[in-house]
Amino acid sequence: MVNWKETPQLTKAEGRIEAIDLARGIAIGLMIVSHAVSGLVGIRNVPDWGMVPVHFLTKFSSSLFILVFGIALAVAFLSHTQTDGWPKRRLKLWLRALEVWFWYKALVIIEMLPFSSPADIVDTLLYGRFAIWVEILGFYAIALLWVPLILPLWARAPLWSRIVVIAGLAGLSAWLQGVTFGGNDILKAFLVDHQDHYAWGQISRAPLILIGLLIGEALLRCYFTPPLRRRLVLMLMGIGALMIAAFYGIAFTEGDAYAAMLAVANNAGKHPPSLEFMLFSVGGALVLLGLALAGGALAAKTLLPLTVVGSDALKAFIFHIVMIFLVLRFLLQSEGMYSYPQALGIGGVLIIGAAVWIWLTRWIARHR
Repeated sequence: MVNWKETPQLTKAEGRIEAIDLARGIAIGLMIVSHAVSGLVGIRNVPDWGMVPVHFLTKFSSSLFILVFGIALAVAFLSHTQTDGWPKRRLKLWLRALEVWFWYKALVIIEMLPFSSPADIVDTLLYGRFAIWVEILGFYAIALLWVPLILPLWARAPLWSRIVVIAGLAGLSAWLQGVTFGGNDILKAFLVDHQDHYAWGQISRAPLILIGLLIGEALLRCYFTPPLRRRLVLMLMGIGALMIAAFYGIAFTEGDAYAAMLAVANNAGKHPPSLEFMLFSVGGALVLLGLALAGGALAAKTLLPLTVVGSDALKAFIFHIVMIFLVLRFLLQSEGMYSYPQALGIGGVLIIGAAVWIWLTRWIARHR
C-alpha cells in the first residue's frame, strides 16, 4: 500500500487535509458531550440507556484526539525536520506548549471554582493533585515539549525501528505500573497514569502519538491518490474493527458483554489504561478516523460545525470548559438542575457554539 523505505523520503501535503480537522472535530464533539453530561448531571445520575450506548461511545474521543495529534504533527512538521527551517518550527511548537500550559492552568481554576476551596485550587496549580476535565491539556502541554526533540530522529528512522519503539514503550508502560516510584503518586501519574489521579501518562500515551505519526506519514503518501487512500481507509477501519471485535471477544469470554460495556462507559480501565479499554477506545478511534478520511472534503463540508471545531481544538476546548463550569455551574449554579436528555442537548449546543465562536474570532481578526 505504502512504499516504505528503510529511510523514508518524506512528502509534504499538497493542501490542507480537511478530513484531519473533521476527525479532530469528532473527537472534540464527543468530549464536549461527555463533559456536559459529567459536569452538569454527574455520571452516577446517568440512566442506563445513557451509559450504554451514549456514554460508552464517547470513549472513542480521547484515543482519537491523541492519534490526530500525532497525525497533525506528521503532516505539518515531520517533512521539515531535515531542513534549515526546522529550528524555527521547533520553537513554534515549544511556544505552543507554553500557550497550552497557560490555558491548562487557567482552566484548572475555572473547573475547580464551583466546588473547591482556594487552598485546593492552589495545590492543584502547583501539581500537588490533579483536576479532572481539563487534564488532557496538561498532557498536551508536556508532550509538545518532548515530541519536537524526537521528530528529527523519527523522520530518519526505518519503519522496523519505529515499530520496535512503539512496542517497547507500551511494554515499558505496563511494567512501570508495578513500580511504586518511591511513593510519589504524582510522578507516576505524569509518566504512566495512576488510578487515583485523572492524569494522562506521557509514557503510557506516547505509543498512540507515535502511531499517529505513522498514520500521518502514510496519509501524506496516500491521501491525494484515491486508490491509495481507499486502501489506507480500509486498513484503518479493518484494524479498528478487529480491535473492537477483540474487546467483545474478551467480554464474552468473561461471561457478560453488557457489564464490560458498562465498565468502559464508567471509565474503568482508562487511568491507567487497561487492555480492554484500549482495544475498544483505539479500535473505535481508528474506525472514526477511517470514516473521516473516506468522506474527505465532502464530509468535512457536510459536517462543517465539527470541521470548524476541529480546526482550532484549543479554542473549542476553552469555550466548552468556560461555558460548562464558569457560566453554567458557577454563575448560574445549575449543576444537577438538568435531566440527562437536557445535558445531551446542551452538549450539542456547545458544539455549535464553539464553531460559531471560532468563526467569529477569525472574522474579527480578518476585519481589523
